[in-house]
Amino acid sequence: MLVDTTVRDVSTTLFGTTYKSPLIVAPIGVQKIMHPDAEEATARACHNVGIPMILSSAATRTIEEVAAANADGDRWFQLYWPKPQCEEITASLLGRAKAAGYRVLVVTLDTFTIGWRPMDLDTSYLPFVYGEGCQIGLSDPVFTKYYEKLQNDDPRSIAQKLAELWSIMWRPGSVYGAARILTNANLMKKSITWLDVMYSGTYRKWEHLKVLKDLWDGPIVLKGIQSVEDAHRAIDYGMDGIIVSNHGGRQLDGAIASLDALAEIGADERVQNSQLTLIYDSGVRTGSDVLKALALGAKAVCIGRPYVYGLAVHGQQGVEHVLKCLLADMDNSLSNCGKASIHDLGRNDLQISVQSKL
Repeated sequence: MLVDTTVRDVSTTLFGTTYKSPLIVAPIGVQKIMHPDAEEATARACHNVGIPMILSSAATRTIEEVAAANADGDRWFQLYWPKPQCEEITASLLGRAKAAGYRVLVVTLDTFTIGWRPMDLDTSYLPFVYGEGCQIGLSDPVFTKYYEKLQNDDPRSIAQKLAELWSIMWRPGSVYGAARILTNANLMKKSITWLDVMYSGTYRKWEHLKVLKDLWDGPIVLKGIQSVEDAHRAIDYGMDGIIVSNHGGRQLDGAIASLDALAEIGADERVQNSQLTLIYDSGVRTGSDVLKALALGAKAVCIGRPYVYGLAVHGQQGVEHVLKCLLADMDNSLSNCGKASIHDLGRNDLQISVQSKL
């Protein structure tokens, strides 16, 4: 108490660029299900508020459309890494992103296979089958050539191909499902092919990161790191940053809390003495959540679900409102902690309970 926090500094520097706050909009796919303006609304909101946006590979708008909506804003591109047999598609995606002004590449490592999601299974929820969330792939010229070659080389009849689609969508008594398949058969076939490219179940290895370094000349950040050992590997393989994340708790039931992972990674001496930038993600809802992550060593914090709630309620204005509220909350909480700058935050400002690891 009795510390002058009248003027506060919440700026941070990431990969040589100074930002007015440590907030980053996390990559969330299929935003069209929330609002018809989808990722374009989010991109405009981020531009207006001055916060970097990470575009998801599972977007319902193309790389170029989102870039146009974001104008001169700061934008990053998140990659669901295609399987090794499709490196030309990876090269095409990254080339498009670079040409459209995306500055940082974020590579998600925890979703080579989509997790077991009972709620989605109970409702047969998979919008990708109908092309929603596949726009980046469906608009890619290299993927289109790849798909056309597969179709030309496929000896099966049209009836057999439709039967394959029906096996995916079938439900007892589902006349609607059959009609939808007949109406959208071509789109569905192409979308399922894209899913096989992106979520093939073929896992990459650390050695494969060289491919991305050869294709991308900017900063590369690995998303989904949860252990000190993997943070060390990121350093060994020349990565610029990591996002400590458990995918919002959606990928692996029983995964540790991201904040617990950050506490260990941020305290590691080798990480502290390296050039590796720590970014935090998962479960951020308030300004104090942001400050806790910063105190544990993060230089920036990703915000996910809350901004999509704003998108659902009021489109671009809803996203802007959520982001501005979070910025105000963070700034207010910083002053009430007796800190004039986020750079003054440290582990000593937290009470950390050491929990048993069994």
